[in-house]
Amino acid sequence: MGDYHFVYKDVEGASTQWDDIQRKLGNLPPKAPVFKPDPFTPGEDEGSKSKDKDWIDEKTQDELDDLEDDPDLNDDRFLQEYRKKRMAEMREVAKVVRFGSVIPISGSDFVREVSQAPEDIWVVVLLYKDGYSGCQILLQCLDELATKYPVTKFVKIISTDCIPNYPDCNLPTVLVYHNGALKSNYVGLHSFGRRCTPEGMILFLIAVIPLLPQSFSFFFFFCMI
Repeated sequence: MGDYHFVYKDVEGASTQWDDIQRKLGNLPPKAPVFKPDPFTPGEDEGSKSKDKDWIDEKTQDELDDLEDDPDLNDDRFLQEYRKKRMAEMREVAKVVRFGSVIPISGSDFVREVSQAPEDIWVVVLLYKDGYSGCQILLQCLDELATKYPVTKFVKIISTDCIPNYPDCNLPTVLVYHNGALKSNYVGLHSFGRRCTPEGMILFLIAVIPLLPQSFSFFFFFCMI
């Protein structure tokens, strides 16, 4: 028959008198601190927040609609007027044209889409052709920027379809238009630094174009493919 014995384990973190003596003599390592959870702190009650300008700024358009009959706002003329102002601003932002992808155009579209673009529309033209790795890299960057800036219009068109006999050695080329006037141009992939990335392109273009969402300017990107 096998031998049986019991092993006693004290409560976690507890210490016997013998252990305490051994620690004083340096024969045992210091006792680990006993875990104590942080005291419970109840979250802020939404109803307890003061209803002011900042409180309204946090609301979505649907939430502002629901506040139309809020008695606290009805008793405060300023808050009621500010709610209406915020809703009007949100409706205007919602009217901003949203694109979200790179749109192909032909040479016959260029005048309408670039030269005759509505006032305050920024137009960035990328001269591009198939079979050029630099053009493909730049197009991938524009694809990402189109998703990130959906109020920006990105368009692509064959370079020689826009400018006959345009030298392939200049590809990719980016032209920036505003109100029908050429504002800037970038010839070759190296114009955007050693590594062309969406973030790198933004750093170059922001020097010319007021990027959203910092303003409500329209920001068009045209890729010439």
